[in-house]
Amino acid sequence: MQTTKHNWTKEEILAIYNKPFLDLVYEAATIQRENKDYSEVQISSLISIKTGGCPEDCSYCPQAARYHTDVEVQSMMKVEEVIDLAQKAKDGGASRLCMGAAWREVRDNRDFDKVIDMVTAVNNMDMEVCCTLGMLNAHQAQRLSDAGLYAYNHNLDTSEEDYSRIISTRTYDDRLQTIENVRKANLTVCSGGIIGLGETVNDRVAMLQVLANMPQHPESVPVNALVPVKGTPLADQPRVEIWDMVRMIATARIIMPNSAVRLSAGRNEMSVLEQAFCFMAGANSIFAGDKLLTTPNPDFKDDMAMFELLGLSTRKAFKNGRPSDLVH
Repeated sequence: MQTTKHNWTKEEILAIYNKPFLDLVYEAATIQRENKDYSEVQISSLISIKTGGCPEDCSYCPQAARYHTDVEVQSMMKVEEVIDLAQKAKDGGASRLCMGAAWREVRDNRDFDKVIDMVTAVNNMDMEVCCTLGMLNAHQAQRLSDAGLYAYNHNLDTSEEDYSRIISTRTYDDRLQTIENVRKANLTVCSGGIIGLGETVNDRVAMLQVLANMPQHPESVPVNALVPVKGTPLADQPRVEIWDMVRMIATARIIMPNSAVRLSAGRNEMSVLEQAFCFMAGANSIFAGDKLLTTPNPDFKDDMAMFELLGLSTRKAFKNGRPSDLVH
């Protein structure tokens, strides 16, 4: 395990981010290869257990009720449906199932009880289980932990300074409080952000600084490229350049050397060669399956063909132990 630092300055991270491209990739790749399992990639599958109708105003999200998109509101999935999808994901090579619900926050009701049942069922299939359900309090986090949840995803999205431009229905501190509640419940943290929102490089660096200066780095750091969706305020944003994605991944790898850095949304638009650059720069986690909540994604067979070409292998579930072994 590489030594970690938790007092990064913006200037230090910016200097890393702005290094000559090949030097940056080389440094990140060197850190990645200090891990004897550097060629292993953790595969997650993401499903939407409750789609659309969200009361929030996240400018990038087609599930917000206030925007007119092609997303149809769907009620809560049944536990049996989730188990079936989990089995298909596991058969395809996924070691983790992530379940997302279009909620602003978790409420203590029958739907949350269903989520608890889903978590228990998938955990019993020997898969890591992750949820992204919006804000949650300490008691709710503990319920999820007791049910066997492995990780909770709660992205920062962008910098604190840029945040109000993207979302007004919750605060940056709300997000940080949820992450703190997750930690207290002995769960692993999955938290990253989105590039391509119209943010500056300084915003990207500031977001990474918050993550890297947490008392314990997130075990998983998703790097998402915006997928513009018609009907949302950010529908006309240009596609993120691959060089920007690689810089973000490499910088995250250098400043959070032991975290899984996930190549997340936007991968469907990338060629195998572009993805190879991301893996070289330190990405060691992906989402697989034909959809990420509501946006397209490469399917399992295409990813397995890419893995064979690049000499990558899939990581087994719970390789580093259960959350109780990882969180301290």
